[in-house]
Amino acid sequence: MDILIRPLITEKMTAITDKSGRYGFIVTPDATKDQIKAAIEKVYNVTVISVNTIRYAGKARSRYTKAGVVSGRTNAFKKAIVKIADGQVIDFYNNI
Repeated sequence: MDILIRPLITEKMTAITDKSGRYGFIVTPDATKDQIKAAIEKVYNVTVISVNTIRYAGKARSRYTKAGVVSGRTNAFKKAIVKIADGQVIDFYNNI
């Protein structure tokens, strides 16, 4: 479970999942596609067909406060979009 940080559960990712059977995960930045595939197959007991990865850089943000302008950055992260075999489903809500 070192590779997978958390699943992506957003409106956009849910629509993609319903339409094409792809699931999104936030993964460690140094994870390879083979490592991501093995981790998902082990944790969720599904057959992974393909893995696409996207790296996002941290963005600069600033806000105005009484003390003046506060500047910072958001975290950089890596996202993996995983297609699983037809007829298989990953249920993120079974442990709630």
